[in-house]
Amino acid sequence: MSAGSGAPDGSGVPGGSGSPGGSGSPGGSGTPGGGSSRASRGGFETLAIHAGQEPDPTTGAVVPPIYQVSTYAQDAVGNPRAGYEYSRTANPTRTALEECLAALEGGSRALAFASGMAAEDCLLRTICRPGDHVLIPHDAYGGTYRLFDKVLATWQLSYQPVPMSDPQAVKHALAQRPVRAVWVETPTNPLLSIVDITALAVMCADAGALLVVDNTFASPYLQNPLALGADAVVHSTTKYLGGHSDVVGGALVVADPGLGERLAFQQNATGAVAGPFDAWLTLRGIRTLAVRMDRHSDNALRVADMLAAHPAVSRVFYPGLPGHPGHEIAAKQMRGFGGMVSFRVRGGEAAAIAVCGRTRVFILGESLGAVESLIEHPGRMTHSSVAGSPLEVPADLVRLSVGIESGDDLLEDLRHALG
Repeated sequence: MSAGSGAPDGSGVPGGSGSPGGSGSPGGSGTPGGGSSRASRGGFETLAIHAGQEPDPTTGAVVPPIYQVSTYAQDAVGNPRAGYEYSRTANPTRTALEECLAALEGGSRALAFASGMAAEDCLLRTICRPGDHVLIPHDAYGGTYRLFDKVLATWQLSYQPVPMSDPQAVKHALAQRPVRAVWVETPTNPLLSIVDITALAVMCADAGALLVVDNTFASPYLQNPLALGADAVVHSTTKYLGGHSDVVGGALVVADPGLGERLAFQQNATGAVAGPFDAWLTLRGIRTLAVRMDRHSDNALRVADMLAAHPAVSRVFYPGLPGHPGHEIAAKQMRGFGGMVSFRVRGGEAAAIAVCGRTRVFILGESLGAVESLIEHPGRMTHSSVAGSPLEVPADLVRLSVGIESGDDLLEDLRHALG
């Protein structure tokens, strides 16, 4: 397949002149997150290993140290050393992660959070005010829906579910009333719908709305929304970026430095920051992101092909299949189709739950994006919060996070589970 214009290839946005470098990293000068490093340009794999991760100036360690510290000695009153004064505000290990994320997404600034939901909450409370209106996907992640419906609704923030893969539906919703932000997932969770980011970016610009893209399913290796016109990118770094089911975290990456400053103020004021060890684990995961995503994508396509031909399966959701309605757009704006596959089981909810309970290699559990394969029933698990809402998922739906195990073993396991 062809890589889209946002694909990191060394000549595109990642590593461009707007990418932050490494002078705020351990041993650097100036304020945390500023300046440029010798690894601020290059191909994706090079940036993933080097951006924000200069060798430690004291020991020469090639991996950034874990700065497990709360406060820092200051050279004089009002003159903190290298800009560090308190770890809620900035920590060198977190700075390294943030600089790496900004380089990979081609943003002016990145911020690392304690969870993906903390990142979402910080962004929305920064860009929105009570009385504002936001468009969200009609098949959004359950936690995102819960944040809008149960938390931010009490803050007088209204929302409207819209099928984001239908540009005309989005255009109509934008024309109905002023919209502060359009929230996009692509691919969506759990139905793997694809959204044309470039088309929506034009619409949002015309309507004066910010375009926010949750890039968790694709990861910055497969897709770069800022290069396609988005204003902000959201990640649950717990997933593909961390990649090993051993850390919880989130991130925001933005194009506008002014918005980055506002987000940093909000983050410091509310305090939902990534801890230094969590930041270090996420950086470690990012170093192998490219090779992992290639294997995730290869295995997922094999799984999707097998499921599409299986008599116990009524429908498969995977953008890598030519019959997927978003296949051509995904091929244009993504570098690969990712490791997430969903499918509907003939026999209804009971049959779907039974399949989830019969796998041996696929582990029954929530989350996604790690080296091990996971299986879950969205209606009873990750998306139970949308039950009874317009975002309710089919009861016979099963979601797979396809890992990097032997593809043959994964196919055999699913065939056994399907009976």
